[in-house]
Amino acid sequence: MAERVAIILAAGVSKRMNTKLAKVLHEVCGRPMLEYVIDACREVGVEKMYVVVGFSSEHVKERFNDTNDLVWVTQPEQKGTAHAVMCCKDLMKDFSGQTLVLCGDGPLIRSETLRILIDKHEAENATATLATAVLEDPTGYGRIIRDAYGNIEGIVEHANCTPEQLKIREVNPSYYLFNNKVLFEAVERVKLDKVKGEYYLTDALELIIAGGHKVIAVTAVRPEEAVSVNSREQLSDAGKIMQRRIQKRLMENGVTIIDPPNTWIDARAQIGQDTVIEPFTCIYGQVAIGRNCRIGPFAHLQNGAKIGDNRHIGSGFGFSDSNLHKEVNDVSQ
Repeated sequence: MAERVAIILAAGVSKRMNTKLAKVLHEVCGRPMLEYVIDACREVGVEKMYVVVGFSSEHVKERFNDTNDLVWVTQPEQKGTAHAVMCCKDLMKDFSGQTLVLCGDGPLIRSETLRILIDKHEAENATATLATAVLEDPTGYGRIIRDAYGNIEGIVEHANCTPEQLKIREVNPSYYLFNNKVLFEAVERVKLDKVKGEYYLTDALELIIAGGHKVIAVTAVRPEEAVSVNSREQLSDAGKIMQRRIQKRLMENGVTIIDPPNTWIDARAQIGQDTVIEPFTCIYGQVAIGRNCRIGPFAHLQNGAKIGDNRHIGSGFGFSDSNLHKEVNDVSQ
């Protein structure tokens, strides 16, 4: 098995979000967007991640200051994805394994998709592999260009597409896996895109293809996973999708959720088997609920709550960190 690291692009400002907070720190179901990407990498065995930061970088570093598998890389000016990768060159020049390149503003990423990407890359002995998605509305995404035999020829950014290319529905959601040495050889040769004034990683991919290396694309990304958050509306949409995932996982593990659309559960919450969650309940933060409990309706449990087995938290019950342990454990059925 090849050694594998990741480069996570997390330097963007996102003017459309109208925020003073780093985009990747905006929360989806209680966790920063960047945290989902980091966890997905860990789940497929990535032991070191180079996180490229720029805007509000100190706040990003502070949020993840208790981790030891992250290497912080500063992109002083946001000049595009290829430029962001190039900022890692000095730190990675001696690495000869595989490098994942992912975006930090894609919280809906799944480790299962990364596993498909990795397995395909290794089975095909490819130099570069990307995971693609097929969307009903591909507006804004780079289009995958294939030849008559289905081989990938390149990626054309939306702004540079011809009218015919705009009809292509297979898109690039920025899930890449490269041979590290070849990646940096190509990135060094990328030229400035005159339309956007940026250096595109997709141009590096075309250079790798032109160099005769094996590059493949596997359609493995679900449409919902392709979503990158660039606006408050997209942040809300991502939260709704993530909430459905959280509740689905809990229900598969034996939790009853009476009215999923009118229930909100934090990604960090733990809930035991045969517990029932009534409508209009909000569970925020690292909450631990035992087995065979009934929570709600209209209950609000906050960060740090610990509820034992066979408890009933009734209508309107809520608490804060300062008084939660005694109050909750004294509540009887």
